[in-house]
Amino acid sequence: MSVSVSRAPRCRGGRGLVDNLAATAALVGLLLTSGCSEEPLPQRQVRSDDCLQNVNLAQLNEQIRRCNGVVAAFPTNPVPLNDRYLLHSLAGNEAAACADIARASTLARAKPPGSLDAQLRTELKLRQELCQDPKGTPATNNRPQP
Repeated sequence: MSVSVSRAPRCRGGRGLVDNLAATAALVGLLLTSGCSEEPLPQRQVRSDDCLQNVNLAQLNEQIRRCNGVVAAFPTNPVPLNDRYLLHSLAGNEAAACADIARASTLARAKPPGSLDAQLRTELKLRQELCQDPKGTPATNNRPQP
């Protein structure tokens, strides 16, 4: 009759646990340094009324450049054009101001009657009149400020 004796598995001197911890720590460190790069803050969505936010007359040209982006973002909305009219007027650029108000008025006429604010329609009408001389032709530099 034979008796078989099985042996218990041997530990490798307790190093298996240490090796596993070291490998895990290295993997976590790698993930933290490579996978967690700092993301830029999300940009705020451009709004149609952004042209006249925080107006600083000392930086009028920068305001106009920023407003150009708003106008481009809302090509069928007369509001940014109406706002940029004011910025161009303050900068003394009457031709650009009047071109903006003419385009804004065209866009407003294409909208259904009740879809635009009554005050906006009134502003567009008055500003367009300011851009006309008494003969009905576009004014040059002699028109009153808004």
